Amino acid sequence: MEDLDPEIYVDQVAKALQLPLQPDHRPGVIENFARILPIAKLVLEFPLPQTVEAAPTFDPAPGSGTESLP
Repeated sequence: MEDLDPEIYVDQVAKALQLPLQPDHRPGVIENFARILPIAKLVLEFPLPQTVEAAPTFDPAPGSGTESLP
């Protein structure tokens, strides 16, 4: 992830997703992606015990205010 160029990545992902990226928005998207990279690195490098299992779905707690969501 250290050698990831945010500018190249944003352009390639936008193209792969067929996501139109307005020229005046591109610098801001690249800047924000560059800010996110160090945060993502911390998350990805955080050690998890082998006993941790990913939840197949997220079920919010009853009464959390999300009951009316589809």
